[in-house]
Amino acid sequence: MIAVFRLLALALFAIVMFVFGCGYCLLSPRNPKHVHTFARLFAKMSRILGIRLELRVADAAKEVGPSVHIGNHQNNYDLFTIAGAVLPRTVTVGKKSLLWMPLFGQLYWLTGNILIDRANRSKAMGTIGQVVEKIKERNVSVWMFPEGTRSRGRGLLPFKTGAFHAAIGAGVPVVPIVCSTTDHVKFNRWNNGVVIVEVMPPVSTEGMTKEDIRELSGRCRDLMVAKLDELNAEAAARSAK
Repeated sequence: MIAVFRLLALALFAIVMFVFGCGYCLLSPRNPKHVHTFARLFAKMSRILGIRLELRVADAAKEVGPSVHIGNHQNNYDLFTIAGAVLPRTVTVGKKSLLWMPLFGQLYWLTGNILIDRANRSKAMGTIGQVVEKIKERNVSVWMFPEGTRSRGRGLLPFKTGAFHAAIGAGVPVVPIVCSTTDHVKFNRWNNGVVIVEVMPPVSTEGMTKEDIRELSGRCRDLMVAKLDELNAEAAARSAK
């Protein structure tokens, strides 16, 4: 019964977001302000999923300006959890196939996000150049999932280097963002406990070149692994109360 209620609620939400959201975005199509607005609306749906979502943002991250944001990518629940950490004037980078996802894909494009063809390495690398240009010309931050795929309970997967190429190329910091595990979330369970999302302090790329990409990637991943362990322990303890 709970699952049926949630399916109906999510279906209604998706239809409303598509109809009114696309209409609203058409007034200023692909304006980066839309991404923050709609990401927060999607995050509010975490309550329907029985998730008590807690968002934490480091003071330094609020004032960092244009940067590359990197988050851990777990499963489809990311849309209702870590999406809440999308800061103003931030656009995301997703795979081109998202465009064909009914309702969501069209809204994703209209809000100003960037789509890349991950199946074509030359096109993907060309898109990294476009990301750098977008950061510089439009004064925006970009959000990327450096794991490149959903981890699905396997912890933090190895990082691809695209996000770090973009950060060094644009000369902007990297902002790590970590969401505690959502492996425990069950669609047919009323109370799915606490999920914590934390936006960490920026990691500087000042003075770095492409030779430093692996070192930067490793440092950011180490920070995120430690933070993920910390948030998982806290969220589990609070959910058990």
